[in-house]
Amino acid sequence: MKVELLNGKDIENRIRTVATAGKLSRTKGNVFDVLDSCNDYEKNLKLINRIISMGHKTIIEHDYFVFALCDVSPIIEQTVIGYRLTSFTIKSGREVDFRNVGYYVPDFHSPDGKVKKNNKALQKKYCKHMDYLFEEYGKLVDQGVKEEDARFVLPYSFHTNIVMGLDGRELEKMVSDFLYGKKSKMSEVHELGMHLYEIIKEYIPYLVPEIEKNSSREDSLSKYYLRTKITPYPEVRMVHYTKDADEVVLKSLLKYRNQCREEELEALEEQLEKENPAWKDEAFEELKNSLEQRELEQVQYGFEIPISLIILKHLTRHRMHSLLVPDFVPLWDNRNYQTPPSVKKVDEKHYQEVQEKNAKMRDEFQKEGILEEDLIYFYLCGQFVNVVTTMNGRALEWFSRMRCCTKAHWEIRGIAREMVKQVKEVSPRIGTLLGASCDVFHTCPEGKESCGRVHER
Repeated sequence: MKVELLNGKDIENRIRTVATAGKLSRTKGNVFDVLDSCNDYEKNLKLINRIISMGHKTIIEHDYFVFALCDVSPIIEQTVIGYRLTSFTIKSGREVDFRNVGYYVPDFHSPDGKVKKNNKALQKKYCKHMDYLFEEYGKLVDQGVKEEDARFVLPYSFHTNIVMGLDGRELEKMVSDFLYGKKSKMSEVHELGMHLYEIIKEYIPYLVPEIEKNSSREDSLSKYYLRTKITPYPEVRMVHYTKDADEVVLKSLLKYRNQCREEELEALEEQLEKENPAWKDEAFEELKNSLEQRELEQVQYGFEIPISLIILKHLTRHRMHSLLVPDFVPLWDNRNYQTPPSVKKVDEKHYQEVQEKNAKMRDEFQKEGILEEDLIYFYLCGQFVNVVTTMNGRALEWFSRMRCCTKAHWEIRGIAREMVKQVKEVSPRIGTLLGASCDVFHTCPEGKESCGRVHER
């Protein structure tokens, strides 16, 4: 693993900006007068430390950083993209041959956190097994299975690369979690936390005391892990939604533009109905082309979703929804996995044998009394995981635009289309806004890379 700060090393100017934000509300003059007064680095730093120690941390949201994370595993990828106010660009796994990217090798610990005496022998056995899984991936690719489906046999240890951008406040939360929270038991996550912390000490000194305050964290919610055997949800299912969501959106539209109360809406609707009986349909058509669409944020839909680990990031990286992804531990059942249709056509039986061999290998390591957090690299990319999420109408519209497209991976596309189908059943007008661009707008933003379906309409 290599971590480097790409943008944000100009420490004096950054500190000056944050100090200006800190002084602005209680200092005479305009923002440029305040900026001119913030020319002493030490005084600026002292001011920032005093303000954020009082809990006023909005000022450090003006401090922004871009990091390169080189040769980290999908464990890191899935962990960091869970921070909703952070931006990421991640190496694609759909059209890249992963045979030679390498993989993470953990030290194997006992439950008390001490490295096992036979750690070297365990690592050798682990590496032999990882090499086997990568060979099986290569065989599938050579048999004509696309890389995006062959990767379902790859272990969650393979190396990937990330460009990550976030502000000071989100960085503090992330590093505190990685060093002292429940995630810190995962050695690779803790290692990333240490790399980031060393950079913080050099370039973001005001965060050091704030991070150290969190060193006594405990996970008091761990007592709610009650089930020892978890099976995948049988299907994508909508479990709750805003009642009469179409009407809620229309009422929100009128309230927004007329500053009226709920009791006044009936008269306005009657007036519109008299002038144009089709006003509701027209309103949704106009809302579809609106740049704001705030009205759609007033309604929500909740879903249970079974999804494979490798495709989970396609859901997670959509920022504006409330997603609950289970922790990597307690360990899940390795025998619950997704089988791509293309693999079924080639050699499903052998694919199942690979999955079973991997499950047995994890069982062997588990019997050694190894810390569960060290065994998470035996998850394969096809491993099923259950997630729940709640999306407002606007977030759902954007999600469906991206993921109902024929160019989206078949698994996330199937999930998105099923979600849209279920929403249409309870909110038909909102349903007219959902789907791929070619279905909703009869246009395609992909240009030369379009699948061509838009021309068939």
